[in-house]
Amino acid sequence: MDAQRAVLHADLDAFFAAAEVCRRPELGGQPLIVGGRPGGRGVVSSANYEARRYGIRSGMPVAQAERLCPQAVFLPVDFAYYRGRAEQFRAILGELSALVEHLSIDEACLELGPTVRWPDEPVAAGQRLHRQVRAELGLSVTVGIATNWTVAKVAADLAKPDGLRVVPPGQGAAFLAPQPVSCLPGIGPHAAQRLRELGVRTLGQLVQVPPYWLCLVFGRRAEEVHQRAQGIDPRPVVPEKRAPKSIGHERTFHRDLGDRSEVTRALRELAEKTAREMRRQGLQGQVVSVTMRFDDFTTLGRQRRLPRSAFDGREIFEVARGLAFELLGEWRCPVRLLGVRVSGLTPLAVQRSLFDPRPLRALRLLQTLDRLSPRLSPEDGASRWLGAGPGYSVGPTRLLVSALERR
Repeated sequence: MDAQRAVLHADLDAFFAAAEVCRRPELGGQPLIVGGRPGGRGVVSSANYEARRYGIRSGMPVAQAERLCPQAVFLPVDFAYYRGRAEQFRAILGELSALVEHLSIDEACLELGPTVRWPDEPVAAGQRLHRQVRAELGLSVTVGIATNWTVAKVAADLAKPDGLRVVPPGQGAAFLAPQPVSCLPGIGPHAAQRLRELGVRTLGQLVQVPPYWLCLVFGRRAEEVHQRAQGIDPRPVVPEKRAPKSIGHERTFHRDLGDRSEVTRALRELAEKTAREMRRQGLQGQVVSVTMRFDDFTTLGRQRRLPRSAFDGREIFEVARGLAFELLGEWRCPVRLLGVRVSGLTPLAVQRSLFDPRPLRALRLLQTLDRLSPRLSPEDGASRWLGAGPGYSVGPTRLLVSALERR
């Protein structure tokens, strides 16, 4: 592995709590805990830095957190909202590099390549990431930069919050040497305690211990831990290749939607956007889900399984509209957020028939319009040209559709 490559470790700061402050700015500056209600039996999922000053950490029982900071604001976890923000974070990372490995919902490492110019290019990439995350998400991100994942991860941990720390090539071992053993990825609390009992407190001291002796603590991992304590980590950044479990989009509105016609228009847009993304990835889905958040932040969801898999935004929209209207009937408040998601994904396929060529023709038509979509206005979406909405006007898209339908 080329020692001159540049690896960036990016970690969103107090992600869940910071995301909540984005949609509720009035909470800024207050101790905020995400993970449960006061008096409940849950655990802390995230705490902002105001709350951490009181000793509150992720994984702590909510009851204990309440005793440490009774004036804190407690909020339930809203995974649908966090997933949407995480997808935006992923999109920003994807603009920096094609080699991005997502380690968790709020943490990733990316590789700039083996021929970067140190330190200018890595630092510029880290600064750009800072600016984009702040401007597009309203969040802060901490970035560590080094020639491998281990050193970049430690650099990011030491730079929190909202920092950027660079470890130039050849300086990984010197950077790690004074750090406590607990900061090295792969050394958990139990192993760190055993090392301290044996007189090994820093990574520099750990490097002086023969690997065979470390087997007493790490077993077969001893050699690997010994190498990483020296700043040696040849592992490549491996982009995620797993097929997604679901595809969807959601939108928070600047002004709450007050009637069903506005909800219908928004659902149509979200369904079309979701369908286009499915077709782009060569997928179709069978379960349509709708998420709806009202003006009092109550969030409800509902889903329905289709009789057959769909890739057409019109079909997804029709089901999503029915689900949304059911939720509106139960909770008659202005709508703050809408989301449409499709799961039960399978590879995109159309059953061909000698007697009914329409399914294959519809797929080809949709794919043609997907290729043209950057040039079309929002009003030229599939739900409109397929006749799902009234007032359709003849234009370039309609002429293309007519020509393809005659083929």
